[in-house]
Parts: sequence; C-alpha cells; structure tokens
Amino acid sequence: MKWLKLLVLLIGFLGASSTLAYVASSTNYLIQFDSLNTSGVLSTSTNYRTEDTAGELGTGVATSTSFILRAGYQQMNEVYLAITAPADVTLSPSIPGVSGGTANGSAVWTVATDNAAGYQATIKAGAAPALFSATASFADYTPTGAPPDFTFSVAAADSEFGFTPEGNDIVARFKDNGSACNTGSGDISDRCWDALSTGGQTISQSAASNHPSGVATTVKFRAESGASHLQENGVYTATVTVTAVSL
Repeated sequence: MKWLKLLVLLIGFLGASSTLAYVASSTNYLIQFDSLNTSGVLSTSTNYRTEDTAGELGTGVATSTSFILRAGYQQMNEVYLAITAPADVTLSPSIPGVSGGTANGSAVWTVATDNAAGYQATIKAGAAPALFSATASFADYTPTGAPPDFTFSVAAADSEFGFTPEGNDIVARFKDNGSACNTGSGDISDRCWDALSTGGQTISQSAASNHPSGVATTVKFRAESGASHLQENGVYTATVTVTAVSL
C-alpha cells in the first residue's frame, strides 16, 4: 500500500508599505518627525484633532546613502509594516489510504509594524477545497457545532483538512474558555479548528505598534482520513496566503 503524502505550500507577503523613513537615528532611538518653527498648537474636539505650525524652515526632500529626510510639518508620517515568509511545510506522518490517520504541520508568520493603530492579518486558501491532488481532495473542515470546533473531529467515513492559529494577537474567534471557542481569553494549544476559505478570514490583530520585534502567529494545519474512508493515494497540496495590512 502506498502512503498518502500531504504537502502544504505556504506563502507570506507584505500587505502594505515596507518603507521606514526617519530623520535621524542612534543605537537606541529613531526620530520619526521633527519641526523647527516659531509657533504651533494642538487642538482637539469630540470628533477632530488638529496640529498646526507656522514659520517652519528648511522644508523639502533630501536623501543620502543612509537617510531619507522629508522635511516639513508631518511629512514623515509613514508606516512600516513587514511580515515573514515561512518555508513550505510537509504534513506528517503520511496517511495510509485504506486505514486512515492524521497528519499535522505548522508555520509561523511574524508581523512587525510601527503603526500606532496596529495591524490585521488574514489567511485564505488558493482553492476550494484547499487540500487536493490531481484527482482527489480532502474536504474543507466542517465544524460539528458553532465554529470553530474546540476539538478537531472527523467522521470515520470522511476526510477533512483544517487549521487553527495560536499566539498573543489571535482574534477572539480563536480564543477559548477551556471548553469552547469564540469565548473567553485562553489559547490552549491545538484547539479551535476551522476551515480555510478562498474568501479569507482574520486570524490575528493588534491595536498598537510592535516594532521592531514584531509578534508571531503560529498556524497549525491538520488533515485526517477516517478509519472507514478510502482516500486515494497521491501527493496533496494546499496553497495558503497570509496577508498583513496596517490599520
């Protein structure tokens, strides 16, 4: 009997500007903005915030080998956003086509941004169903109750493929209270399983800057073929895209 080999191709990419501009730097500091002027005030109301200046000197754009200077009030307000791209992942162990079994794998995406409003990361599949071979496929995971499922569960006559994210920035949907998902503030390992979709869904989000270290989100993948399900032998592949955007 041949073994069923499962391969997941993972792609990470930048979802917004990756240019970090600053006026000057040292070992410990970056000066993002500066202003040389004769006057200026900060005004606020219920709906608005206004910062103004007068008499500013030396405005314009200047560049060198090490710096880009955009002099002039508020010109330096740019956002840095970066996301890592993990290597391809092979789910293991291989699943026997007749007797069935479970295969697991994971990948880590780290998002770093200096945006004070934070970022949002989404995940989507390149096809539906997400995991397929040239002639067969695993169904996208079907939660038994309100999604996501606290425990990964596949009927004996079925084969399915799903995922769960883990990390400090995961959204409420994937948090748990120790027995159910989308409630509480916990993040128990290998819980809260859901289906990938071509439309995508948010997996992690933050409302603050995390630069320069960033925050990692681990996405775990699982494929299972039930004990009474006959899964066609072959190499099964899923293309998964994680996108990060600044808020």
